[in-house]
Amino acid sequence: QVQLVESGGGLVQAGGSLRLSCAASGNLGRINTVGWHRRAPGKQRELVASMTTGGSTNYADSVKGRFTISRDNAKNTVYLQMNSLKPEDTAVYYCYAGVIVTTIPWSVNDYWGHGTQVTVSS
Repeated sequence: QVQLVESGGGLVQAGGSLRLSCAASGNLGRINTVGWHRRAPGKQRELVASMTTGGSTNYADSVKGRFTISRDNAKNTVYLQMNSLKPEDTAVYYCYAGVIVTTIPWSVNDYWGHGTQVTVSS
């Protein structure tokens, strides 16, 4: 089991910045990928950014160049630095961790935090 707790959301004006944090606890040894999704009102959940244990990152096209995912292994925490925020970034942001169940066949369970609200005013 992995527990994830997000923090750092809030209200910010367009052009501003926020840093989200995701503190992980539990059985962390088999985590393969960590990252962030978001769900805007009336829209489907979408991947924002992810990072593998090897450090490879992936970003949604809409946030490339503005958002940066990072991690602090000593603190078991994943961050999402969000700069140049736009009103369309308004959403609930969810931290997730993909935990390896088996390697043959490949099977991963996703664990999710409860989310943190980010609101960007114009």
